[in-house]
Amino acid sequence: MKTNRMPVLFIGHGSPMNAIEDNEFNRTWRMIGASLPRPKAILSISAHWETRGTFVTGDSKPRTIHDFMGFPQELLDLEYPASGSDWLVELVKQTVTNSDVCVDRRWGWGLDHGTWSVLHPMYPQADIPVVQFSLDQTRKLNFHYALGQELRPLREEGVLILGSGNMVHNLRTAAPDDSAFDWALEYDSKLKDWILKKDHESIIHYDKQGQAAALSVNSAEHYIPLIYVLGASEKDEPIQFFCERVTAGSISMRCVQIG
Repeated sequence: MKTNRMPVLFIGHGSPMNAIEDNEFNRTWRMIGASLPRPKAILSISAHWETRGTFVTGDSKPRTIHDFMGFPQELLDLEYPASGSDWLVELVKQTVTNSDVCVDRRWGWGLDHGTWSVLHPMYPQADIPVVQFSLDQTRKLNFHYALGQELRPLREEGVLILGSGNMVHNLRTAAPDDSAFDWALEYDSKLKDWILKKDHESIIHYDKQGQAAALSVNSAEHYIPLIYVLGASEKDEPIQFFCERVTAGSISMRCVQIG
């Protein structure tokens, strides 16, 4: 295995408040950011940018998107002024062949909270270029896994591929306390086991894994970033887990670093 290859990372991001609160989650994210080799650029695959087709952000100064309501002004005022990267945009377009990668001009998307709420603790200086990669909501999970495989060579170029979502995520059933439903714990545990065994097929085909999986994955947009991370990984790489717990009944904060 090459020693200069960047790891690939999935962060369970949970509430946007994790960007500014002093808690176990963002303390862990700070630790991860400090322990990783410094990336040349970051390709962020967030649960919060769903499109028809595959897009990347193209602005030289992507805006900070506050894509939520009902949170304190301190969070609404937070900006993450990372630059974009023409170099990374072109590298993605050259590397991906299974889909036409379009540079976003129509929506003027920037960095949504799935990206900046995690990167603010990890890289508080906002001095690493960031490009966000969209989730084509018209495609099945096999397609996203194949795109993750195509993105894998970016790691050799110093790019940190960051998936941001939650392995278990069901806001419809979420509880207002630090609790964990049995079915959420069950599926979170199964995912850990499958990741360690590199059994990606079981993870991709969650629809065959019973009621716990159906409740845990729900609408799937928070699950798909994990699929990209698994696709971008190599079978011989070490695996580390962080924040291994479920909170609010149905939100897994589990993070995984591969490589």
